Amino acid sequence: MKILRAIAEVRDAVAAARTSNQTVGLVPTMGAFHEGHLSLMREARKSNDLVVVSLFVNPTQFAANEDLSTYPRDEARDAALAEAEGVDLLFAPEPGEIYPDGFATTVHVAGVTEVLDGASRGIHHFDGVATVVTKLFGIVRPDVAYFGQKDAQQVLVVRRVVRDLNLDVRIEACPIVREADGLAMSSRNVYLDAEARMQATALNRALDAAHALHDAGEGDAAKIRAAAAEVLRDAGVSPEYLELRDAETLAPVATTERDTLIAVAARVGAARLIDNHTLRSAEPRGDA
Repeated sequence: MKILRAIAEVRDAVAAARTSNQTVGLVPTMGAFHEGHLSLMREARKSNDLVVVSLFVNPTQFAANEDLSTYPRDEARDAALAEAEGVDLLFAPEPGEIYPDGFATTVHVAGVTEVLDGASRGIHHFDGVATVVTKLFGIVRPDVAYFGQKDAQQVLVVRRVVRDLNLDVRIEACPIVREADGLAMSSRNVYLDAEARMQATALNRALDAAHALHDAGEGDAAKIRAAAAEVLRDAGVSPEYLELRDAETLAPVATTERDTLIAVAARVGAARLIDNHTLRSAEPRGDA
């Protein structure tokens, strides 16, 4: 595996692969790898000749009061894990390589960025995500890019960027990877002490309760939300948000007649955690 720092190096390596018609898969990450990241790498490895993983803690998606300076970083460990998964190129640039002096362009996606994490963290967050992902697609020019469904809203934002800007890349959303007790794997889980770690399991348990009620035939969004909220309340967790939204548009819903995302964010101990489930509808979606 090669570790590359410069955009020009990545472009040269990808161009060399393209001369022999190799397919290219990209896994964008901020490092601090866990099994969720590794599962994306495995998916990329199964379907592509050249696998590129980007490792870049993107400063533009953090607010001033967020954890940019303390975000977990261990490049040597990450590189060893990536190499063990058969990754070909690890692109680990410095911030100045991605955002050189004079950088003045932002990619903004309206609509799907204004709710859930967009409302909770601020509009800068998804502006930062959309901008860095667009840059990575321009640098690597992958055939396929792999993202985790834990960041369901991010996946929708990236899909919208690809559609609206006519980018020639397919987006694969891979299932959430969980600990044995149901906690969604996250780089920020390292912030949890033992007590908070136990309390954090309430997020998935709340979503499980909502899912069970839905599967039993309940379609009223308010009642489904209430079932999840009760689990959080009993665990002493106050959510930043707990909402049911259309799974494609993130519009608010009163019923689960269409595929519905139930998403939660909460601060547990020193960590801000997110999780979600998709409540599947039996009704097929139309072309719209």
